[in-house]
Amino acid sequence: MSLTRRLFLRNSIATTAAFSGLAALAGCQSRDVTGYLNQVTGYGPLRADPARLFDLPRGFSYQVISSAGDEMTDGLLAPGDFDGMGCFTRDDGRLVLVRNHELNPAQVEQSPFGADNERIGLIDRDRIHDWTADGYPHLGGTSHLILDPETLAVEEEYLSLVGTYNNCSGGATPWGSWVSCEETTVGIGDSARTEHGYCFEVPASATGLVEPVPLKAMGRFRHEGIAVDPDTGAIYETEDEYAGAAFYRFLPNVHGQLSEGGRLQALAVRGRPGLDVRNWAETGPTVAVGDWLEVEWIDLDDVESPNADLWERAVAAGAAHFTRCEGIFWGDGECYFTATDGGPAHIGQIWRYQPSPLEGQPGEAGQPARLQLFVESDDPEIMEKCDNLCVAPWGDLIVLEDGDDDQYIRGVTPAGQVYTIGRNAASGPDGEKSEITGPCFSPDGSTLFFNVQRYPGRTFAVRGPWGDRSL
Repeated sequence: MSLTRRLFLRNSIATTAAFSGLAALAGCQSRDVTGYLNQVTGYGPLRADPARLFDLPRGFSYQVISSAGDEMTDGLLAPGDFDGMGCFTRDDGRLVLVRNHELNPAQVEQSPFGADNERIGLIDRDRIHDWTADGYPHLGGTSHLILDPETLAVEEEYLSLVGTYNNCSGGATPWGSWVSCEETTVGIGDSARTEHGYCFEVPASATGLVEPVPLKAMGRFRHEGIAVDPDTGAIYETEDEYAGAAFYRFLPNVHGQLSEGGRLQALAVRGRPGLDVRNWAETGPTVAVGDWLEVEWIDLDDVESPNADLWERAVAAGAAHFTRCEGIFWGDGECYFTATDGGPAHIGQIWRYQPSPLEGQPGEAGQPARLQLFVESDDPEIMEKCDNLCVAPWGDLIVLEDGDDDQYIRGVTPAGQVYTIGRNAASGPDGEKSEITGPCFSPDGSTLFFNVQRYPGRTFAVRGPWGDRSL
């Protein structure tokens, strides 16, 4: 359903009196927050947070569980630029958050080792994946947070992957790991001693730094995220490239063992090779909201892509032409992914992929998978620059923004209607707003975790009447 339909409820609304410490919001007096539109009833008006961190509806509360620069239990500092994140349950019932850090080697002010590398002696230097030519460690990677499932108190926090580059998002696997993705194609030179643009797997059970192993068969490109079909083991990958991007499928040689290699493919629209699905005004519309397209998959070669041209070769071979494919998440037998600059206004598309009953097997061409343009925004007050997303336990999408102005958390119903859940109320020193990243629910569905990437980076936990939009 198009976001241009103005049957929407204009919410002049204000954000929650949510504040650090999971405080109850009932009875809190605050001004209303304006500047957004709902297509369908949400959880009520956003209420302004007195702490000016995050605005939520009445009945919801947040807790800041980690901030960039905090000293972690391993003696290092929590690295900055929080991004993609997954939540797992440990055997003893503790919650495990695995969190990405979208850092490059120049961002020394956000280094886990301190601005002068004074803490680097606390780790095994052999576990640092890469260094600059003049001997500075790469700073991208992941950290683990171990939480009490009731109080959400952080019991442990430690670095689990380091030496990678611009780890943007990733995805959780059904076998209990997080795949962390590099959003870069930096090659060997002054900035790096090895090529970047790969995925790395980090077990949720890791108790410290893992050995960094690039999963080269999954392709070298500006990765954003991955989603795993638990039934087939197929992995779907998004690419955050503005001029053009492909949508990828990786078929592992061994289910659940990504380091054993596999086959990389790109999605094509059946009968329409190289179809430009960006729907930009300057290129013309090709797909209407709600349309279903039958798809096929094109095998790719030279997937380590020394010329960093994988998407261009894919489109030339007939793959569909996307733009800035970012967040991706597996739902109930299907996955959703965003194209942040898609649509005539360049402010976002959400795509829906339903696999073939014979996905990745001989005969799938006779029962092809389907792709749908699920949502396309042309009004920033409804949704602007959809980015990371997850599927909520009750079936709605939770979609985070990376726009030019205020950044919101939006909900999207199964009918494709958008409502507003929260707003980043914090700003940088010059009033800059930071993107919201890394949405994931606790396995019991009670808590939504997410990050605000900067000013400073914070990891939030939100509790409330999730799934009950009748309030």
